[in-house]
Amino acid sequence: MSRLRRVLGDLLAGAALVPRGFALWRRRPGAMALGMVPALIAGSLIAGVLITLGLNVEALAQAITPFADGWAERDRSVLRTLLALVIVAGAITATVYTFTTLTLLIGDPFYERIWRAAEEDLGGFAPSPLRFWRSVGDGVLLVLRALGYALTTWLVGLIPVIGSVAAAIVGPVLAGHLIARELTSRPFQARGIDLTGRGRLLRGSRARELGFGIATQLIFLIPGGAIAVMPAAVVGATRLAREVLERAEQGRAEQGRAEQGRAEQGRGEQGAAEQSSTDPDPAP
Repeated sequence: MSRLRRVLGDLLAGAALVPRGFALWRRRPGAMALGMVPALIAGSLIAGVLITLGLNVEALAQAITPFADGWAERDRSVLRTLLALVIVAGAITATVYTFTTLTLLIGDPFYERIWRAAEEDLGGFAPSPLRFWRSVGDGVLLVLRALGYALTTWLVGLIPVIGSVAAAIVGPVLAGHLIARELTSRPFQARGIDLTGRGRLLRGSRARELGFGIATQLIFLIPGGAIAVMPAAVVGATRLAREVLERAEQGRAEQGRAEQGRAEQGRGEQGAAEQSSTDPDPAP
């Protein structure tokens, strides 16, 4: 029960980082306002694609199934209607990840400015320039990871009976993980932590990471929510990275004290054993 309470507490603490990020609007309104632009651009592009797809999905279904032209009207109509529904469902699923990925890619220079402002506001760390090619490599990994998550969610949605409910849960969880992992990459990179190290740190605070990412993703589902929340999410991710690093340091310190205690106990037991072996036997 205590473990469950701790996990729930971390989830809520991670989610709370999102609204806390809005506080930077008071001190850096210019940088935060610019951070709304990428989501607006990405949303406009995706809306255009979805509208175009919706207007042409029937023609697309017909183009994919030329072999059904000779079928009976009823059979042909059922096949193409089902195919159109699958295409639309796949497009909607892909939209969750496409929007997130596109927003993060477009917004990289905007979000870096917000991140620097957040680091300066929080204090204790002077951001250094990030390497261009490392950012490019992270962008490629982001796209590949988003494609994998989108495919996973789509396949889960195809499971009979429970697929739609399961996909509605899996989708925000995977998308939230994607958001949290990407937005914390800057503060970790600036501190010289590589991809492997970042993954290890986030695994150590998985509940807090997911709480932050899922909260951000759920706000994305509200019309206009992504445009409003992304600047605050960048600030929240900066706080998350600091908390993760602090918890890792505390964990290492506690582990060091525990090892030192065990070593001292072992030396004490060894000394007692040696003392016992050198004591003369009692007289009969």
